[in-house]
Amino acid sequence: MKAWTEYQEKNKDRFLEELLALLRIPSVSAKSEHNGDMLACAKAVEKSLQEAGAPITKIYETEGHPIVYAEINVDPKLPTVLVYGHYDVQPAEPLELWHSSPFDPTIKEGKIFARGACDDKGQFYMHVKALEIMTKTNSLCTNIKFIIEGEEEIGSPNLAAFVKTHTDLLKADVILISDTAMISMDTPSIDIGVRGLSYIELEITGPNRDLHSGVYGGAVANPITILSKMIASCHDENNHITIPGFYDDVIVSTDAERKKMAEAPFDENEFKADLGIQNVWGEKGYSTNERTGIRPTLEVNGIWGGYTGEGAKTVLPSKAFAKISCRLVPNQSAEKITAMVLAHFKKIAPANITVNAFEHHGGEPYITPIDSHEYKSAAKAIATTFGKEPIPVRGGGSIPICSLFEKELGVKIVFMGFGLDSDNLHSPNEKYDIVNFYKGIETIPYFHQFFAEKQA
Repeated sequence: MKAWTEYQEKNKDRFLEELLALLRIPSVSAKSEHNGDMLACAKAVEKSLQEAGAPITKIYETEGHPIVYAEINVDPKLPTVLVYGHYDVQPAEPLELWHSSPFDPTIKEGKIFARGACDDKGQFYMHVKALEIMTKTNSLCTNIKFIIEGEEEIGSPNLAAFVKTHTDLLKADVILISDTAMISMDTPSIDIGVRGLSYIELEITGPNRDLHSGVYGGAVANPITILSKMIASCHDENNHITIPGFYDDVIVSTDAERKKMAEAPFDENEFKADLGIQNVWGEKGYSTNERTGIRPTLEVNGIWGGYTGEGAKTVLPSKAFAKISCRLVPNQSAEKITAMVLAHFKKIAPANITVNAFEHHGGEPYITPIDSHEYKSAAKAIATTFGKEPIPVRGGGSIPICSLFEKELGVKIVFMGFGLDSDNLHSPNEKYDIVNFYKGIETIPYFHQFFAEKQA
């Protein structure tokens, strides 16, 4: 619509400056030292929704970080779109690997470098600005609700309770999420699913204190060595996960589905060059895209123990630690896999050490049907602004709340992500291309238009 384009062009510099201001708030949900920043960010999000035209806004307190809610009701006869996003971000460490300060957004070569630039401040803020465009041009054709939480990066521990006790407040006809990626601006795509997550931590204890590695080495089990062997045993020579029962519930994709996935353009040499690796790695018999989309994984996210300071200290440590995550595919249960993995590590532990294994958080996998009106509306919106049909793909990441949303609210989710896999999510130098930010703002109003046609 011409009015949308003209309004965005007139205000695009302000849109960008507002996003940069939001990125300057270090809303790190995992660290208690940022609790004040979390509240400040929630208030900033609420203010931006008010200024965009939402007449009803509210910050809901939880046992953790607050939830921001907003709504604008045009006509009860029109469909309602619930927009979900999160204003919390991952910790920025290791800080020394950033080329610029993570909370002082820097623009370089058309890209915004900052923690949260893509995940998820830049992406949910597209919806805020799309709302402004539609309200200011008097072109709203749906009722819109927003739920922007502050705990996605730590597993959304309090959102589930909120959703269960506020089903009437959140009642909608579809849930729209931009916390995913597309292949590229030249090859647009839509994630039709996200993987589930099981996240655990292990604490391995050997002797009752750190020991002199010369006096005791060779006679006492080293917890770091034992932990390393335990973790290494979880994959066989084909990089297949060896935990008994791990694959029992996996729905194996058909040849037709795998053929469709293979249509997505993928340059393995470019992939390796971007990551600075010599070869790809993964489960034998599957392509790189399949390994990150339709197959479950087990990865070590962190491992430590003993002396790690400057210089040398010849110590045989008392303890070793590891954080491990499993990405799950449809039909796998996060609760079941978590219990299975915890039990496995306790079972394979040798008698000369003790294991304390516990869960951090998890979430279920989710799939969006491509024959639904929701998906077709998103595909048509992207085709309108990109000039080509998007390719349906499976995302490798996780959005823990998705399955609960559908269960409690009884509606489907559609993913409209405008980030890129190369945006360094959860890594140093996270970025978001400004052109992607603007393209998202341009595209989102078309989704509302096409989704409203269901009521015609």
